[in-house]
Amino acid sequence: MGTNKTILKISDWVKGKSRHDELIIGFVDSMDVLKEAVNVTIVESDNEEMIGMTIPMSIHQVETIPESVNKDVAQLSFLIDLALATDDKEWFQELSAQLTDKKQAIN
Repeated sequence: MGTNKTILKISDWVKGKSRHDELIIGFVDSMDVLKEAVNVTIVESDNEEMIGMTIPMSIHQVETIPESVNKDVAQLSFLIDLALATDDKEWFQELSAQLTDKKQAIN
């Protein structure tokens, strides 16, 4: 991991392996640039007990996941639920607008 040289920022989606070699997918919750560390809130993992946890990871343990340009209705709905769960009002509004646009395009 860690081969993606993109500079990480808060809210970036990342994937990686935990210290116990568990696959994780989540988003950067906070960062410590001096320690080259990020706190990742886990959304998917092969260890289901980790889902919902926020764990510290080295920036070398994670790589960014490219953002999908065209999200379908189901993906947008999932992300809206996630935005609500994380109290991210700005992201919620952005996703809601995308969902509205997509639904209007279908009709």
